[in-house]
Amino acid sequence: MTHTETHPESPDGTPAEASAGLIPAPRAVEGPLGGGVPLDRDTTLWAAPGTETTERWLRAALGAAFALPLRPAARDTVGVRLLLDDALEPEAYRLSATRDGGVEIRGGGPAGVFWGAQTLRQLLGPEAFRRAPVRPRPAPAVPYQVVEDAPRFRWRGLMLDVARHFMPKDGVLRYLDLMAAHKLNVLHWHLTDDQGWRIEIRRYPRLTETGSWRARTKYGHRASPLWEDKPHGGFYTQDDIREIVAYAAERHITVVPEIDVPGHSQAAIAAYPELGNTDVVDTASLTVWDTWGVNENVLAPADGTLRFYEGVFEEVLDLFPSEFVHIGGDECPKEQWRRSPAAQARIGELGLAGEDGLQAWFVKHFDRWLTARGRRLIGWDEILEGGLAEGAAVSSWRGYAGGVAAARAGHDVVMCPEQQVYLDHRQDAGEDEPVPIGYVRTLEDVYRFEPVPPELTAGEAAHVLGTQANVWTEVMEDQARVDYQVFPRLAAFAEVAWSALPAPEERDFAGFERRMAAHYRRLDALGVAYRPPAGPLPWQRRPGVLGRPIDGPPPDK
Repeated sequence: MTHTETHPESPDGTPAEASAGLIPAPRAVEGPLGGGVPLDRDTTLWAAPGTETTERWLRAALGAAFALPLRPAARDTVGVRLLLDDALEPEAYRLSATRDGGVEIRGGGPAGVFWGAQTLRQLLGPEAFRRAPVRPRPAPAVPYQVVEDAPRFRWRGLMLDVARHFMPKDGVLRYLDLMAAHKLNVLHWHLTDDQGWRIEIRRYPRLTETGSWRARTKYGHRASPLWEDKPHGGFYTQDDIREIVAYAAERHITVVPEIDVPGHSQAAIAAYPELGNTDVVDTASLTVWDTWGVNENVLAPADGTLRFYEGVFEEVLDLFPSEFVHIGGDECPKEQWRRSPAAQARIGELGLAGEDGLQAWFVKHFDRWLTARGRRLIGWDEILEGGLAEGAAVSSWRGYAGGVAAARAGHDVVMCPEQQVYLDHRQDAGEDEPVPIGYVRTLEDVYRFEPVPPELTAGEAAHVLGTQANVWTEVMEDQARVDYQVFPRLAAFAEVAWSALPAPEERDFAGFERRMAAHYRRLDALGVAYRPPAGPLPWQRRPGVLGRPIDGPPPDK
């Protein structure tokens, strides 16, 4: 490389302005210098074996935005070149744009090349995020520079709840594209709950025939007096799911399915009443739940229930090749088990320590079942109660404590504390915020979130696989509401998950805001209905709809 200079660094150690407002901030940038590599109709694309996913994506994305054919060429042709470099970490990349060498993206693995292509798209400006050219213009150019980058965490996730409000297939595909644009690589897909069952299970057709729709829906928080008196529902066929999983894999995103046991199961019990505690509840009278909260109708601890869900998981494993399968395990009230003679007999038969032991028995059964099939169980931190299942990983949502306990016990952890990264929580204390839920979590609050608790030793911290932001959709009735709650905070979260940032109080949020000025234009081009910095637009508000705001700062544990 003939002309380079080191970009001056900001106080947080990231390159100042991170080269044209890159988000998440890269590890190092040399340049940019004056001028750049033009991409025009004569620009070629050479892709080494192993980089085919990025080759296809670049032709589709840049070809659409700029009408570029990106014709194939020989390796030594000056154009865009994609190749693997085993000297780099698997998700690391090195993007260079030079006067004599064109544009080259090297990745330690196929994913690294793909993340480099995401950076290339950002360098080409907001028009690179459109689906067709919007005006005659000179060929876009990649500024002369070198970007070297690698992620901090291997699990950079978004949990999307489609059980409370169904998101049609095209919406899920769109969110995979939005995740890829922010270098997030795990979609935790919450597919079942009391309010709906969203995955086709062919051996149990009533799960979707009955369990995928409800007669009406609570509008607002559970205490709201408002109802939407029309049926709500939907589900994904197995071919829909195969398409979504394949679409994600093309973008180097892993889809981790969640099938809830033993709580959050009223939709399943409504479809198959024998799954519930029939000796204390008339389960045949239950319907799919139409409101929000913690539901007392939980699965019966019977062998028939285990066999039923083994059948469910057999089909789930056929659809999802992910290492991890999420079984929920959270918010399981024990009152029905306390009153159930059958449940009490099962506790005595197994020699369990009460109802908490019964919940742990459920979790351990599926931990062993999944392990025998080469998969790993992950569940919410309630799976710690009654004894942690061997081999299980933990999604730490009730603060940091569950994750700390799990890591100290040698179990892997994904940090997603409710008080910090639940994106259904309100973004401002103002009265115009739509259906205010939980604590105020501003863009800056999310940017200062730290996934690794300082009390962990280096060995314990190694069990923190990464972090994810959770999107619970009780008060998000459509895609526009999801967009509003997720963005722009997901951009801040993505930088936390990807970039090697300093301690929270030392992070340069002002610099991040300056880079966001460019990023808002990308989100505009993508059609994202984000919350504007100045507050909600008139049509984004929900006046008169009761929420559940919590005053004061959230607890830090």
